[in-house]
Amino acid sequence: MKILVCVKQVPDMESKFKIDSSSKWYDQSDLVYKINEYDEYAAEEAVRLKEKVSGSELTVLSIGPERVKDVIRKVLAMGADKGIHILDNEEHLKDPFQKASAVAEYAKSENFDIIFTGLQSQDRGSAQLAPLLAGMLNYSFVSTVVAFENKDGYVEVARELEGGLRAKVKVKLPAVVACQLGLNTPRYPTLPNIMKAKRKELKTVNIDELLKAEPLVETGKVYFPERKAGGIVLEGKADEMADELIKILKEKTQVVK
Repeated sequence: MKILVCVKQVPDMESKFKIDSSSKWYDQSDLVYKINEYDEYAAEEAVRLKEKVSGSELTVLSIGPERVKDVIRKVLAMGADKGIHILDNEEHLKDPFQKASAVAEYAKSENFDIIFTGLQSQDRGSAQLAPLLAGMLNYSFVSTVVAFENKDGYVEVARELEGGLRAKVKVKLPAVVACQLGLNTPRYPTLPNIMKAKRKELKTVNIDELLKAEPLVETGKVYFPERKAGGIVLEGKADEMADELIKILKEKTQVVK
């Protein structure tokens, strides 16, 4: 099988963020970066599939500036065979349609049997790249995957639904699979595998060679929400809190009138 996993480098969400001078994104200096958490589960599942299907080849792809090679090398150390770095120093200004277009342009000539992605990125959370990519390649698509099993010519997955429900779905290959947290337990690359990853192929392609699409969505402004007055916390016995709540509601109603 030919397998592709798409991963993204994101800042540690515990970082102290500042809006940049353009007000289009956050200031990227002085931040600690790591692999997107959802993508880590996708990478682990891709490696597991490669290990189960003899003769498979796993490629890991990431879009971004030079620093994203760190997450590509991590997945190479996890077990991927080669890496593709789509160099884009303004990745944060691209919308999901453009990113999916660039990945699709690369993937269409590779004839991948299956493409793994994370459900969404931790910084944007749009969850749009995977379905857009599937549509552009005319692949089957399934999201919120929490269980995965490879069959003959298709995969069988469990999808997480609302209210704690799950749905078992058969997906015909080729397919794009968007992975949810908890799908597996991502491995820690061992030191020998980290050293081996340095010798694996890591090819860089400029975004201009792949991207032909114009954005469909543009960011108008990034800002922190305004702080509002805190809420009222009621304490005490249930009947006392109920009386107090009624009193407050009556007072609020009078103010509105």
